[in-house]
Amino acid sequence: MYPKVTADYYAHVAQYGDTSTVPTPAFFYGPQPQEEVAIDIAPGKTLLVSLQGVHADIDDGVFKVQFELNGQPRTARVEKRGAAQRGKAHPVADPENPLHIAAPMPGSVVTVAVAAGQRVTAGSVLVSLEAMKMETHITAERDCVVKAVHVSAGARVAAKDLLIELQDIGEPARQ
Repeated sequence: MYPKVTADYYAHVAQYGDTSTVPTPAFFYGPQPQEEVAIDIAPGKTLLVSLQGVHADIDDGVFKVQFELNGQPRTARVEKRGAAQRGKAHPVADPENPLHIAAPMPGSVVTVAVAAGQRVTAGSVLVSLEAMKMETHITAERDCVVKAVHVSAGARVAAKDLLIELQDIGEPARQ
């Protein structure tokens, strides 16, 4: 019924393996310090995982996670969620500028239907966004020329992020 959800599920399985054996609270929220989680990996085979501590390394953008696996101490380095995306923040659209096309909601860019320099007419689809399994088409409000495209397909955007800059037809290009 939801092809993207199915594709995401298979991508998750390909990247992480079968995580269905991890208890739901541990999967969604992670274990608490000193909490022991039993994970059945096969009939008669159970892993005991106990989180010992998490230490942030601000400079590297990672967490150092210390845990015990069946009583044996282990350490893993885990990248902070959102650390890679922070450097790729999109500019924010000027709400007073009608030539700035902003994201109306947070979501993912599905398609970008235009390129810089392209002439578009009123009602032309510029970008498609997806959020919560719903797709939204953002259209041009008037005849104009695409000055710049600030996103690409697959990009995550926040509400009010600048997606596309337009310019009126006949207006000289500004740098």
